Amino acid sequence: MLTVNKLLPRGQGLAPVLLKRAATVELDWDVRQKSRFDATDSQGRVLGVFLPRGTVVRGGDVLVAEDGSMIRVQAAAQAVLVITPCTEHGSAFDLVRAAYHLGNRHVQIELQPDHLKIEPDHVLADMLRAMHLNVKEAQAAFEPEGGAYAAGGHSHGHEHGHAHSHDNPAHGEPGHVHGPGCGHGHDHHHGAPTSAEPQASRGKPIGIAIKSATTPHVHGPGCNHDHEH
Repeated sequence: MLTVNKLLPRGQGLAPVLLKRAATVELDWDVRQKSRFDATDSQGRVLGVFLPRGTVVRGGDVLVAEDGSMIRVQAAAQAVLVITPCTEHGSAFDLVRAAYHLGNRHVQIELQPDHLKIEPDHVLADMLRAMHLNVKEAQAAFEPEGGAYAAGGHSHGHEHGHAHSHDNPAHGEPGHVHGPGCGHGHDHHHGAPTSAEPQASRGKPIGIAIKSATTPHVHGPGCNHDHEH
């Protein structure tokens, strides 16, 4: 058995000629979503794959064996349901509604601009047909969406190359909002603290200046001040 413990997403950094020469292995989605499995490649070698937990293998990825040899992964055709909008009574927006309802049921979905794919399920198929969507069985590769925070997965085969700072308004992301439980000390002078409520536990929204901690004087009869009218 040849041990494999490294994966190159989409074969990044490899010359096309090396990818052409590499052995291949066909794996369906049930296997590719596991981090440990056995398989046989196109050269008849038995592979023992041991990847970091949470790793998802996608079609086009390259497995690297302990002897340095490379095995290109191909997504095997499998039974799926292909969902398309009804050309007579619907629109492409119906796919958005379908994805929403399927997502609420924690169904794994492959998202495409003109169709969705899910694994066969006759109950879901009936639900989708009741929503005036076309549902048909097919044999095709299945690459469900990994999710924005999927550990070890990769949906698009690229990285942005820059980190998003949560304190950078240029990215349109909110900065830190101070409040109870934020773990920061704040020196806000709202008045004398009480023993039951220490001053450091109080917070205020950022950007709101408190000009005075004292209550403003209200003039009226009996205030003992001279007033000129």
